[in-house]
Amino acid sequence: MDEGDVGSSRDAVGDASVREATGRERTEWFDLLDEAGAGEWTHAATAAWLAGEQGVDPWWSQHLTVAYEQSRGIRSPGQRQDGSFEASVSRTVALDAVAALHALVDVVAVELDAQPLARNTSARNPTARFPLDGGEFLLAGSSPRGEGRSSISLTWGRMPDGSRVAEVKRAMRDWLSRVG
Repeated sequence: MDEGDVGSSRDAVGDASVREATGRERTEWFDLLDEAGAGEWTHAATAAWLAGEQGVDPWWSQHLTVAYEQSRGIRSPGQRQDGSFEASVSRTVALDAVAALHALVDVVAVELDAQPLARNTSARNPTARFPLDGGEFLLAGSSPRGEGRSSISLTWGRMPDGSRVAEVKRAMRDWLSRVG
C-alpha cells in the first residue's frame, strides 16, 4: 500500500485545531490515554472516556480515539472499528446537489458496469449505493455548498484488508475529476 495516498487521522486535522477545540495538544491527549491504559481498551471505551471523563465533544472524542489508535498501531489508516477498510475522496463541483449526484452516478455506473442498488435524491444530501463483490459497497454522495456548488464524495467500504486502499482512492479521485 502506498501510504502517501492513505492519510492518517492526524493528516486530516491539524494540531492547532485539536488544541483549540479540546484545550490540549494531541500529544498531551495521547500521553493521558497511555497513562489511563487506553491501549488495552476498545474504541468505544476510549471515545466514551474522552467524552465522559474528560468532557471532550463527541466528534472530537472520536477523532482523538482514531488518531490515538493509529499512532499506537492499534488501527491502520483507512481501517474501521470492525477491522474492515474504507477509502473516501471528495471534491467541490459547480452543480446543485441533485445534478451533482446524477453526474457522479453516471461516471461510477460506467466504471463499475453497474447501476446503483439504491438512490435517494430527496434527501438534503443525496446518495446512491452500489453493491460490490464480497460484501463491499460504494457510496456516492453530494452535499450542497451554496451558490450552485456541491461537494461530491465517494466512499468504498468493507474492504477486507488495506492492500487496495491506495489503489481504490486513486481510481475514485479519477472518477470525481470527470464530474462537473
